[in-house]
This record gives sequence, structure tokens and C-alpha cells, in this order.
Amino acid sequence: MYSKEELLKLYNSDLEELLEISGEVCSNKIELCSLISARTGKCSQNCKYCAQSSHYRTNIETNPLLSPEEVKKAALRAKEHKSLRFAVVTSGKTPDESDFDTMIEMIKEINKIDGLNSCASIGILNEEQAKRLAEAGLKRFHHNINTCRSYHPQICTTHSYEDRINTVKLVRKYGMELCCGVIIGMGESVEQRVEMAMELAEIHPDSIPLNILMPIKDTPFENYHDKIDEDGIMRTIAILKIANPDSVVRFCGGRMRLSEKNQELMLKYCVEGILTGDYLTTTGKTPEKDLETIEKLNKELICTTTSKV
Repeated sequence: MYSKEELLKLYNSDLEELLEISGEVCSNKIELCSLISARTGKCSQNCKYCAQSSHYRTNIETNPLLSPEEVKKAALRAKEHKSLRFAVVTSGKTPDESDFDTMIEMIKEINKIDGLNSCASIGILNEEQAKRLAEAGLKRFHHNINTCRSYHPQICTTHSYEDRINTVKLVRKYGMELCCGVIIGMGESVEQRVEMAMELAEIHPDSIPLNILMPIKDTPFENYHDKIDEDGIMRTIAILKIANPDSVVRFCGGRMRLSEKNQELMLKYCVEGILTGDYLTTTGKTPEKDLETIEKLNKELICTTTSKV
């Protein structure tokens, strides 16, 4: 494992050399995943980046919990677009007990689709919820640390960094795969970006979703457009991959802040997964466009449950 000083030195090194080092541990394989926002908005938490928080008056469309049938239709479309995984995502700190049975049914419906792996991102879990998700056959649970421990109080005060780590531990305890990543560009320092990479290395997630802040009007971070530039984004992604060679670093929300050329550089040297299509409250690329890019870069697309990145 690299020390903090070593990673900081790499972060500040020549970018071409940094990418070459990252490329040494980056495979030639790419996997696609997709999600559905099964419940949107009216979240009780005060995460300063989030349009779904009820603490802020953002102009987003909200929806109550969808039905398992609606989720299954979206999952089938995702499979048609070569996604390996499909995630059910809901707003809120923790799953509502009144809705949890429905969420379990969503997972079971996804699991019926041959070649598609189920994923869920439904908040902070208690032990019984983690156990039930595992029993329902949930393949992977997604729960970001969002930022490093030292910067978390600047992002959210309605739950703690330890609350998130406790959920990560429960996911591991009950044998599910773990998707756990960060959002960069929220005002963190370079040193704190390195801390994120090191804290993720301690967690050892199967997948690290990399989100770049897309400042949203009427959130506390609405004017944070200049907290990170393209050079800083690329350096951070490379450090994440170098510090976590066995984890799939995944392009998620905000990748459109990179030029097409730099997105391709990241896919060549650092990134092995893509959350394709639209995200929760921001837009992304079409699956067709992502498939074109993968072919252009001569990357191997992983799209069956029998293959592993």
C-alpha cells in the first residue's frame, strides 16, 4: 500500500507519467451499469451537494416509490443496452420499513433477468435490513463514503462518516459485493483527495464510483464550479486507481465535466466501468455513445454474469 506522502508526490508528478503508472494496474476491460431512481426527492438529510434534500428548495421532479413491475421494465431495457448491473436507487437516509418489502420484490424481479446483476443504493442499513437483502439474493450494495473522514462534517451533519462505514461493514458481513466511492470537487483539498483514496483502500470495495460535483442551483454548493479543474479530476482518478488496483474505478455523475478527449484518456488508463445513461438528477451519455467509445478504444466489454472485471 502506498503511503500518503507517496500518493501526494504521485498526484503532483507529470500527468503523463502518472497516467502510465495508473495504466499498469488498469485492465483492458469495461463494464456498463445502469440505475433507476425508484424514489426521488424529499430526503431528510442535508448533504450540501444534493438536489433531493428537503433542506433546499431545488426545482426537481419528485416521485414516490415505483412498483416492482416498473423497475423490471427498466432493468430489461438496461440489459438490452449491454449493462452488466442494474441498481435500484431511493432517496432518504434509510429504507422506510413500510417500503422495504417492495424494495425486496424489486431485487427479486431483477434477479429473474438472466445475465443481469442486481444492485441497490437505498441508504444507511441496519443489520436486519442487510440480512434480508442478502437473503433476497442482492448481488451488490452501493453506499458511498462521498468524501474523506476529515471533510465529511463540511458536507453533511445529519449523519456521520461512521454511519456510512457501519453500513459498509454490514454489506461485507452478509456477503454482498460492495460499490463504494466518492464525489470530488466539493471544496476538498488535494491532500483530502489522497485521503479518500487511502480510506477506500482500507474498505477495499469491488467498485469505486467516481462522481464529479455538478453544482445544482439552490443547493449550498451551487457556485462550486471552480473547485476542481480537468487536470485535478484526472489526477484524482489516477490516484484512486493506483491506490485501489483491485477495485473497478467507475465513471458516474459529472463525467461530462471532462472533454471527450480526457474522458477517453481516463477510460484508457484508469477507468474500467461506466454508469451509463442518465443519473439521479443530472444527465449522462446514451448507452449507444458509450458503446461507440468502448469500441473506438478497443476495450473488451464485459456483459455476462459469467465474466468478472
